[in-house]
Amino acid sequence: MKYLFLIGRNLLRRKTRTTLTFLSIVVTFLLFGVLMMLRVAFSGGVDMAGADRLMMTNKVSLIQPLLLSYYERINATPGVDYSTYSSWFGGIYQDPKNGVFEFAVEPETYLRMYPEFKLPPEQLKAWLADKQGVIVGEDLAKKFNWKIGDTIPIQGTFNRPRGGDGTTWQFKLSGIYTGDQKTDKTQFLLRHDYLTESRRGSNGEGLTGWYLIKVKDPAQSVAISHALDKQFENSEYETKTATEAAVAQGFANQVGNIGAIVTRIAAVVLFIILLIAASQMSLAVRERTNEIGAMKAIGYTDGHIMTLILAESVTLSALAGFMGLGLAWVFGKFFAPSGGFLPVFYFAPRDIALGAGLAIALGLIAGAMPASAAMRLKITDALRKV
Repeated sequence: MKYLFLIGRNLLRRKTRTTLTFLSIVVTFLLFGVLMMLRVAFSGGVDMAGADRLMMTNKVSLIQPLLLSYYERINATPGVDYSTYSSWFGGIYQDPKNGVFEFAVEPETYLRMYPEFKLPPEQLKAWLADKQGVIVGEDLAKKFNWKIGDTIPIQGTFNRPRGGDGTTWQFKLSGIYTGDQKTDKTQFLLRHDYLTESRRGSNGEGLTGWYLIKVKDPAQSVAISHALDKQFENSEYETKTATEAAVAQGFANQVGNIGAIVTRIAAVVLFIILLIAASQMSLAVRERTNEIGAMKAIGYTDGHIMTLILAESVTLSALAGFMGLGLAWVFGKFFAPSGGFLPVFYFAPRDIALGAGLAIALGLIAGAMPASAAMRLKITDALRKV
């Protein structure tokens, strides 16, 4: 207890300096937390992509369609467990600024493909019974205050409903799916058969955007991808099949290596705060040179002196660092800034643990040099210094 008292008294000796250093470390670890959440947000699709899932797209580009007739041939391919298909709908809810990502899917196989989407059985039953029905993620439902049974108007951008010259589709909310913090809960899922039957014109009949394919053995993913593409070679709609992770990584690479960028920024910020903290600890120890000499004179060993200074530095850094990490967690939980553009935005436990370790390490490193100097200080030199 006496050591805790000494640590507390020394930290409060210069209240203004301690407060400013404390706040600097808090802000540093708050920024660290936000940067780590951004890294997770941009790489989340890669991290969460299933090792046993493939994605088949048109060989020309993702925006070119594929034939729905490929479905049976895909499922008959050796090594394929089952598949599903999906299309980008493209629509606006109220305002173009609203981040709503609409996909037309085959309900049962799509939810089987993504078991992390948790939908109550009665809501799935309602969706299957209503072609005009949709399900949405709970984050999206909360954002717009949607309730089950609501009619949701979506203005089509390139898909327009049949009948008249209007562009507005009317969907009925059949269910709200949930999931853990790693799950994208911002999707708006309508039925693919309703889209095919109800859109104006015949250009989209018999077509879909892409296929998602579950394989029995992930180790055979590459071979199965080649076999699938071989089936559709030289056809009007040639295919390109790759693992879901590879496709997600390709999208991530289009905006650069965000993970590496934010990691470097975080490293620079931590290095700067390390210099600040080390400078403040060195100044604090120099101011107490006479006291350190007196403590040694009355029996405190070099080891005691070094431990006290390191404990003081670690206490300040750890308390401030933990507060900064806590604020970052609150920010990610309740104030995600992306407006739906980054559907997965959270402070991962591994990054919280990393931040906690860095906070303690920061205190140890910042206090190492002044603690070492104080340990080597001779009693006569310390007492003579004014």
